[in-house]
Amino acid sequence: MGPIRIVIVDDHPLYRDGVVQTLQAEPDLEVVGAGGSAADALRLTETLAPDVLLLDLTLPGNGLDSIEAILRRAPGVRILILTASEHDDDLLTALERGAQGYALKGLSGDDLRGIVRAIARGERYVPPALAAGFLLSAAKASRPVVPEPSPVERLSEREQQVLELLADGHSNREIGEGLHLAEKTVKHYVTSILQKLDVRNRTQAAVLAREGRDIRPE
Repeated sequence: MGPIRIVIVDDHPLYRDGVVQTLQAEPDLEVVGAGGSAADALRLTETLAPDVLLLDLTLPGNGLDSIEAILRRAPGVRILILTASEHDDDLLTALERGAQGYALKGLSGDDLRGIVRAIARGERYVPPALAAGFLLSAAKASRPVVPEPSPVERLSEREQQVLELLADGHSNREIGEGLHLAEKTVKHYVTSILQKLDVRNRTQAAVLAREGRDIRPE
């Protein structure tokens, strides 16, 4: 079996040259191409068919956005993101789009060579320092988002009825007549509504009601 064929795409020439030298020092690793943009990544993977593509995220043309296009043109390539970004969102997005690994710049040459070999074998890699955040982000992304109930929805059915009439401009006496309640009872409901909605007066409560809150009439 021949050496692992590698393409490196990074828009910082000095860093890119250093990575080339680091990988070329091993007989089982062969750098077959290098570039500095997302367009280079597309062209080189399509024409050279490398085993592993080392891809930076902050490239002209956006490395993150190019992952899916690269895999469409060269489905056999394994992509290792090599970046300075420690954002969980970048990590999660890169893996969701098809990258096999995500490594941070600054790792040692030995570590980089080991990761490249692991990626070529079909393994995946995530930095230990980011693993916990990645797992948490992945778990959140997989859970359905349950909207938090609005303050109005937390009111009891009777309180919502009172609020609906209050929002229409009715006085406590009119609300009591409409709901067959004593005016004193309505006053207690209004006090409870203001506390639950965390507003200071009837006008502010009416504004919340008019903003499309779900008020269930009797």
